Amino acid sequence: MVTGTLTIDFLLHDCHSLKDKRSVVKRLIAQVQNRFKAAAAEVGHHDFHGRGKIGIAVVSTDKCHANSILDKIIDFIEGLCLVDITGVEMDFF
Repeated sequence: MVTGTLTIDFLLHDCHSLKDKRSVVKRLIAQVQNRFKAAAAEVGHHDFHGRGKIGIAVVSTDKCHANSILDKIIDFIEGLCLVDITGVEMDFF
């Protein structure tokens, strides 16, 4: 069993308050959870309305499959055009 974790730092477009940010981040997390059946949560930059950080975890039978899912999640988030990804960190356990 392999657990793949992904941390994504990003900048938000046109968010001028924490309320705007929470709306975008919650929508992003919900879409990732629904589409990929992955665990996801906001894990950083809680008090900055222009930045965000989410953590995502998947469990698989092998590292290649977990890596493939996490790569697809990154591509999916980029394709939504809701945020600008500034950093990605991936680990496997």
